[in-house]
Amino acid sequence: MIGQLTGLLIDQNDRDRCLIDVNGVGYVVYVSSRTLSKLPRPPEIARVLIETIVREDAILLYGFADGKEQEWFRMLTTVQGVGVRMALAIQSVLTPDELTSAIMTADKASLMRASGVGARLATRILTELNGKVASGSDVINSITISGQTTDNNETNIVVDVLLALEGLGFRRMESQPIVGRVIKGLKEKNQPLQLDHIIREALRELAR
Repeated sequence: MIGQLTGLLIDQNDRDRCLIDVNGVGYVVYVSSRTLSKLPRPPEIARVLIETIVREDAILLYGFADGKEQEWFRMLTTVQGVGVRMALAIQSVLTPDELTSAIMTADKASLMRASGVGARLATRILTELNGKVASGSDVINSITISGQTTDNNETNIVVDVLLALEGLGFRRMESQPIVGRVIKGLKEKNQPLQLDHIIREALRELAR
């Protein structure tokens, strides 16, 4: 089984694959568009983590820029109806931290941004992965907001604030970074994280 490739990146498809030359052997590696954007432009040396998928008719290689992306790929493909191509499509539009946040906050709309993910599949992803993400058994038991890693208590506050703002008509992807800045400011001032206060401060910023 191949776990990693380091070699000369000699070609890359605009969407979902690249060709890496390792000691004269060219490996076709399928990647998300997000991973592809992190690779150097050919011809440069590139390193990717590899998930090897063995089928009856082929051995396919899927590449990732880091371990978090690879772990999410494994998580997503455990969901019924999510194959390897669908997992890459989801990872093309959502970072690992955004995926964690979407699962923790039941943000179906964010998952549906991925090509081929409808409402039913998004609901299934949320249902099947919620327990794993919440317990931290496979990925992490916290989410990242504006560069901050939150503990479980803060995560609960963030979820409640985002739900409240969504009820007021604000999209989660729009309000999430603002909520992160508000919480960061309160923590820097050693002020308590009170739900109503965070909502008011977030609304002030959103109103601008």
